[in-house]
Amino acid sequence: MSSAIAITDQDILKQIKLSGKVPEMIEGIVKRTVITEEAETTDIKIETEELQKAADQFRLLNNLHSASDTHQWLEKNLLSVEDFEEMLCFSIVSRKLANHLFSDKIEPYFYQNQLDYTEAIIYEVILDDEDLGMELYYAIDEDEMSFWDVAHEYIQDEELRRKGGYLGRVKRHELKPEISAAVFAAKPPQLLKPIVTSQGVHLLLVEAIIEPELNEKKRYEILGNLFSEWLKGKLQEIQIINNSVEKVEKNQN
Repeated sequence: MSSAIAITDQDILKQIKLSGKVPEMIEGIVKRTVITEEAETTDIKIETEELQKAADQFRLLNNLHSASDTHQWLEKNLLSVEDFEEMLCFSIVSRKLANHLFSDKIEPYFYQNQLDYTEAIIYEVILDDEDLGMELYYAIDEDEMSFWDVAHEYIQDEELRRKGGYLGRVKRHELKPEISAAVFAAKPPQLLKPIVTSQGVHLLLVEAIIEPELNEKKRYEILGNLFSEWLKGKLQEIQIINNSVEKVEKNQN
């Protein structure tokens, strides 16, 4: 077999098709077009300083510490300097468009959905027997055992056992409804009575309830969510329009 293999544009396109990524690629193209056209209608501009800052941040994040590193990265990814600049410009335009559309909607959205951002720090042991769950609950409640003891004896998963059943910070939607209701009604630190679900018997320790704060990280998260939902709506509109056009064309034929 030859040590060198010539790869053409057709080969790349075929590989994309065979990997099942064509719909993903098409969606990316449509998104880029929608964002670009919307940015043009709102007259969004990019300053030279913004482009330079974006380039510096990109190099830093990708450990491209020299011009040589950057050129090697571009060659590896089959990108020209112009392609690199276009990629950065699109990123800047997307961010500025998101801010233009939704920066004044972040705070109202946060307060309307504040409950969804509340988090709980919990520990969990899942058992197979409800009677055993009650027995262990009372043993912990009466200081005959610690939650840590129970976790180390009854949790099968090795990594979770090492953490004493610690699940970390969780939001309401990440829990089953019956568990979520009990967890977020707790007064930490509180051990909850066993809760039975289709998954088993849940023994839960609620360490803390963390009220949400509208900090910069949360603002960025909400902005991203609002922009993604807007973009999703635009794609659905385009799909509806395309379907309508196809129906008209079929009727005409």
